[in-house]
Amino acid sequence: MEGLYVILLSVHSIVRWLVLIFGAVALLRTLPGLGGGRAFTASERKAVAMFTGSVHLQLVLGLLLFAFMGMQTIPAFADAPRPSFRWEHVGLGVLVAVFATLASALSKRAATDQGKYRAAVIWTSLALLLSLAAIPWWRPCCGCLRNNCWNSEEGGHGQRPPSFAR
Repeated sequence: MEGLYVILLSVHSIVRWLVLIFGAVALLRTLPGLGGGRAFTASERKAVAMFTGSVHLQLVLGLLLFAFMGMQTIPAFADAPRPSFRWEHVGLGVLVAVFATLASALSKRAATDQGKYRAAVIWTSLALLLSLAAIPWWRPCCGCLRNNCWNSEEGGHGQRPPSFAR
């Protein structure tokens, strides 16, 4: 079971960077259109859709990881700066997915190109800001991809969870 935990945590850690990259690309594609006079093309739509898809993937991975940790009685975010961070992380993750979905849906349904750009920029910006707040920045980028993923001196996540003790 330790292998599944390490895989889920590693993929979740990597996908966070995809979320940030796709979000930045979506903003770079849609911000210039706020000035007016530009058509909302398939490439802008695709950028927003890629961001939304990466957020949804991240949410599913996070919920699977959270459920797996609960079933294994592993303390989530034992190394967090405050005890409430685990619930903040989950709650913000759900809100990020809602905002990214709104960016995609409202930019698709708006009547004018200006309205499409406005919806994409507003909701993508809010989703990106919340994702930045939800990321546990004290953890390494992909610490579990190292050989010794539990040793905090090696860049891992601290103590080995009790259910994985040898």
